[in-house]
Amino acid sequence: VWVKLEQICVAAQSPAGNIEAAAEDMLRGCAQLRPNAARAEYRAWLAARPVGSAVTELLDAARGDDALLRGLAFEALRVVGAPAEPDVRAVLDEPTLRPYALLWLAEHEGTDPEDAHEVLTREEATWLWVDTAAAVADHGEAPMLVRHLESAVQPTVPALLDEVRAVGHPRTVQVLVALAAAHPDPALAKAVRRAAFQVHTGGS
Repeated sequence: VWVKLEQICVAAQSPAGNIEAAAEDMLRGCAQLRPNAARAEYRAWLAARPVGSAVTELLDAARGDDALLRGLAFEALRVVGAPAEPDVRAVLDEPTLRPYALLWLAEHEGTDPEDAHEVLTREEATWLWVDTAAAVADHGEAPMLVRHLESAVQPTVPALLDEVRAVGHPRTVQVLVALAAAHPDPALAKAVRRAAFQVHTGGS
């Protein structure tokens, strides 16, 4: 009873008032919050519903087109912790969710978040780079997209472009076009635009 009361008290303190919302709307509301405030919101939202249905809702939100919500859904699943493990493991076969699920599982099993990316193959890391770039392109500022280049596993931009083209992410063209528009180096922007055109036309 005390635990339940505590959960209700936590729920009543929902800082951004998204507690009644569906997972997707709650995550969208949390997109504007700082990480600690967002975590408080996830906790309040989770306290108000059975853990099984909450995890299902979060994973459904992660399957949508918005890459930012995908990342936030897995942040919320980090707050859930151990009870989410079977469901997270079950989505490893879904290419869209696999890199996020692998990182979640690595951290859950005690890997330092700084090193968790080592569990990804080069291809998975590249797919994740495009997905997070799509989130930045949709919701962030141009300088953030340019900085995102530095987080790629590839040592050079030509290598990154080759591997991004090969990985087949559905948002590849939009990401490359946005990156070309944002980058201050004209030569690099031109190379990125050319890569976007080649992906678009199916050329090599």
